[in-house]
Amino acid sequence: MNPSSFVKSEPIDLKNSSEFSEKWLQEKIAEDPSILGLGDLILKDKERIQPGAGRLDLLLQDPEDDRRYEVEIQLGKTDETHIIRTIEYWDIERKRYPQYDHCAVIIAEDITSRFLNVINLFNSHIPLIAIQMNAWKVGNQTTITFTTVMDLQELGLEEEDQPSEATDRAYWEKRGSKITLEQVDEIERLIQGFASGYKLKYNKFYIGLAKDGQPLNFTVIRPRKTTMNIDIKLPQSKEIDEKIESLGLDMLAYEKRYGNYRLRLTKEDLEKNKDALVQLIRSAWEKMS
Repeated sequence: MNPSSFVKSEPIDLKNSSEFSEKWLQEKIAEDPSILGLGDLILKDKERIQPGAGRLDLLLQDPEDDRRYEVEIQLGKTDETHIIRTIEYWDIERKRYPQYDHCAVIIAEDITSRFLNVINLFNSHIPLIAIQMNAWKVGNQTTITFTTVMDLQELGLEEEDQPSEATDRAYWEKRGSKITLEQVDEIERLIQGFASGYKLKYNKFYIGLAKDGQPLNFTVIRPRKTTMNIDIKLPQSKEIDEKIESLGLDMLAYEKRYGNYRLRLTKEDLEKNKDALVQLIRSAWEKMS
């Protein structure tokens, strides 16, 4: 790349532009929904009629986990009607198609701090994403950047939603076995090699980790009779997927709702892939600590 080919970009005010329109922007997103930065989504519908409530700009879907995104676009600043309309369309769609997970998405050129605060109040009860868009002229070309200014509130594990009920090692030796508990001990030892002070915390639904009595579940373990399931809290990536596959580990699922890789490990898996597992667990710890 030649440094002398640098071209200064100029911002474009879409709302007051005679050349661009909301319809134009809608078409660009529909052509390639991945530009929003929400993953490899597909277009399900646009200008979708909502009974008695207007039209939904875009309906997008993640083909891997059956989550649907109800997307509303607004040029200029977001306002009360934009928020209300977005939530209303999300509510209509989730009631019509309850077999899917649904997420409301607000897109605007300017999401002010005032309305960001209002949206954030809803976010603890309504799955809602706010994206700010900026259009730019670069030479003779036009481009748009999309920045997620408020993401989905991270959900806890289903088990963590239950009343906290501490158990002990004997409880898990009955649910699992002495052999698999020895493997859990080994994982604790490996973790203490890079995160000293963390100890196993036995709960009714899982074995977590805590330091000085404060839980930090960057990894969660559920021993079985001959194997154990381990959740490692990391964003999904192609690099990690390929690494797990190359190691020959049994990946049960990537739980997008919770942001966890869930692996099933045998005693042999732990012995053979100790260093690689430490690397994954350490990465999860570094992201959460």
